[in-house]
Amino acid sequence: MDWQAGVGRRVITPETSVWLAGYGRKRAPDGKLHDIWCKVLAMQAADGKRVLLATTDHMGMSKTIYEDLYARVKQRFGLDRSEFMLTFSHNHCGPVLKDDLVDYYPFDDEQPQLVAEYSDWMSGQIVDAAADALDNLQPTELSIGEGNCSFGVNRRENPEAEIAPGKPLRGVVDHYVPVLSIADMSGSQLGVLFGYACHPTTLQFCTWCGDYPGFAQETLEADHPGTAAMFFNACGADINPLPRSTVALCERYGKMLSDAVDDVLAGPMEPVDAGLRTAFEFVDLAYEEVVTRETLLPVLGSESPVSARWAKRMLQLIDDGVEFPATYPYPVQVWQLGQLLLISLGGEAVVDYSLLLKAQFGPSAWVCGYANDMAAYIPSRRVWEEGGYEGGPHLDEYGRPAWRWAGDVEERIVAAVKRTVGEVRNSS
Repeated sequence: MDWQAGVGRRVITPETSVWLAGYGRKRAPDGKLHDIWCKVLAMQAADGKRVLLATTDHMGMSKTIYEDLYARVKQRFGLDRSEFMLTFSHNHCGPVLKDDLVDYYPFDDEQPQLVAEYSDWMSGQIVDAAADALDNLQPTELSIGEGNCSFGVNRRENPEAEIAPGKPLRGVVDHYVPVLSIADMSGSQLGVLFGYACHPTTLQFCTWCGDYPGFAQETLEADHPGTAAMFFNACGADINPLPRSTVALCERYGKMLSDAVDDVLAGPMEPVDAGLRTAFEFVDLAYEEVVTRETLLPVLGSESPVSARWAKRMLQLIDDGVEFPATYPYPVQVWQLGQLLLISLGGEAVVDYSLLLKAQFGPSAWVCGYANDMAAYIPSRRVWEEGGYEGGPHLDEYGRPAWRWAGDVEERIVAAVKRTVGEVRNSS
């Protein structure tokens, strides 16, 4: 028996008035379109090695939440850091979480407590879902395939106001849809894990939902009763669903994605070979220039409320004697499941990373962004040199003590991926 697998799930829709995440403004909830979820996939190889993959309909998990979750997972299940992967869809119709984008929101007196309470409760739900997944382990057949879905648009090259029917689109995209099927020994579908590289920002209203990944998961679960559909965001930091801003479009994109997954499930899929190996590394990403009192003082009067709040907090930290680090510990994680190489990157990695790493490591390599730590936008060398929102001086939005990464961010990340891939391949 090569594989055992199990799935656990919990509804994590807030029951309090915690604000919705994203867009840098107050967004008090006004209702629910559908629930948001955490779903956990447990997999166990023939030698007993286990892994947990958590997927959530959240915008971003802070390093604080990730470390708390990992500590709980280690204590309760005895797993190594490399054996636990936390992913988040980057959905902007989910709640604000603790220590993520800390200067982003114009909080009132009530919100920090609501955010902290929800974050702690939500973390407990993920751990409980993980326990269910491990308790439900059963013999399974794992299979992989890849589809295609075309609604993601390079937002750097195609301004939203200029999108028009029949007008050619420009820029780099990655429309692949990686699909992992989890079936019991009778062939019944227990779960399906799938990915896509695109921001879940179709909607900007104040109603709880999972955006297009939420609709895709709902449709797949309706069409395959008893299946847990789990989404991960690939390297979609510079990709948007365009056009957007209506529920009808959101439902349409979700259906396009679920159809792509269904096409893969209906066709011939490749059985996943035996063997499970894992590796993890924190790689230090250097800042271009760490802020000082002199560089921060002019920002206090910034027209950007986010920048002004950030500068005020940074100055207070300086007054408190805090020395800012010159680097940030960025998570890189690799799982080798048979022939499948799953590479996960923290933060908002641009699409170049997916294309580059798949070209380097072959067609059985999948690249998952938005994993383990929201971190910040992660530009490639090309995007860093071009600048703009994803590559320019915008680390203040993420609360970092700098405006921009150093220019070697891609080189450092790719080197770390090579090291971790080498670990899993050399341990075979």
